[in-house]
Amino acid sequence: MHRYTDETEQLAQSILRYTRDRLRLDPVPLDGPKTPAELRALAGETINADGMGGEAALRLFETVLAPACISVDHPRYLSFIPAAPTEAAFLFDLVVGASSIYGGSWLEGSGAVFAENDALRYVADLVGLPAAAGGVFVSGGTQGNLSALVAARHTARIERAARGEAPPARWKVAATAETHSSIKTACAVMDVEFVGVETDHEGRLRGEALSAALDEAGDGVFAVVATAGTTNFGIVDRLDEIGDVCSERGIWFHVDGAYGGAGLCAPSVRHRFAGIERCDSFIVDPHKWLFAPFDCCALLYRNPELARAAHSQSAGYLDVINDQSDWNPSDYAVNLSRRARGLPFWFSLATHGTRAYTDAVEHTLSVARAAAEEIRSRTYVELMHEPDLSVVVFRRLGWTHEQYLDWSDRLMKANFAFVMPSAHDGETITRFAIINPRTTLGDIQMILDTMA
Repeated sequence: MHRYTDETEQLAQSILRYTRDRLRLDPVPLDGPKTPAELRALAGETINADGMGGEAALRLFETVLAPACISVDHPRYLSFIPAAPTEAAFLFDLVVGASSIYGGSWLEGSGAVFAENDALRYVADLVGLPAAAGGVFVSGGTQGNLSALVAARHTARIERAARGEAPPARWKVAATAETHSSIKTACAVMDVEFVGVETDHEGRLRGEALSAALDEAGDGVFAVVATAGTTNFGIVDRLDEIGDVCSERGIWFHVDGAYGGAGLCAPSVRHRFAGIERCDSFIVDPHKWLFAPFDCCALLYRNPELARAAHSQSAGYLDVINDQSDWNPSDYAVNLSRRARGLPFWFSLATHGTRAYTDAVEHTLSVARAAAEEIRSRTYVELMHEPDLSVVVFRRLGWTHEQYLDWSDRLMKANFAFVMPSAHDGETITRFAIINPRTTLGDIQMILDTMA
């Protein structure tokens, strides 16, 4: 099992063949889910005492299991937030897996950590964070947001103690209802109170409403979470106003840019992020709009030492690592063991250069703007919000919730497109999340035609 044999060589060639064939497909098949009963009937019992052999297991995956998974990088996968990794990033993910790198400490993975830190520096420069800023790649926005808020609360505790103040009766986080669901999840995990803030008529968090909510909340608010590209509408909060309020009140300013943060590299929308450079922490998921494979979230801190104080783990077996001044990624998030998940992103950046990323993001923004115009030109659909970024939200006039579901199901069963209904203010709507540079206006037009 741990020797490279002729059988292993044959399996390696088969896996490389599968990888090449999959990368050459344009477009990839959309595919779709099956029921547990259907999969059991097709796959049988996959685990037994003697094993089925690598070739048989690969055939099972290729013919049964993979087709039961929706291809998130299909150009007409426009639900949730898709993914569109570059071929270079896909390929290097194989290298990362084969290299058996532990990415938690400088001692064990200095070369990998060095490269990851270069990729993090690219993101930090987009945000406008100082040279001392830094962080870590974590699995996704949920872990990134949680880790940032843990660091924020730890910092607030230390600061209050230094002033000789008792802790509040209840620690609190302020954000809007449009904030990603992971923020409320983080509050539940941390046992802190979520303070809701009203948005303006466009769905943005603004400074005046934030100040009013903080006044009402009273003592204990240790962080404000702003969103740079909401999941449902792609809206960017007024980060400049939020930064002013947080600065005046001495509150940690966290920006969730899991989806929309990639827009920072696009000159056409860069103005929407004014004030983001003042944040204390920031996340963006390269596995969304920065063309990396799952799972990859860049978490950055203005002052990484505050995060290190909150997250560094102590134990006798860790002394040899903690006693050094090296940069250990495990010190900056709720993690210890970690793969070097930022390396595929780094490799693609190093391969293609940052200009290619700007061009790719700008292309998707152009398609989104054209999609909005296409919706405006049709009488049976209605644009609900002028796109801030690359999410286009609209309604099909006269449709019920059931009609949206039936339409979406028909598209999926035809292996044509994956466009799911969403909801806003109790109304069923739908949306296009356009982050794949292979998505064209023609794709949008064909999907809209099916709604006539």
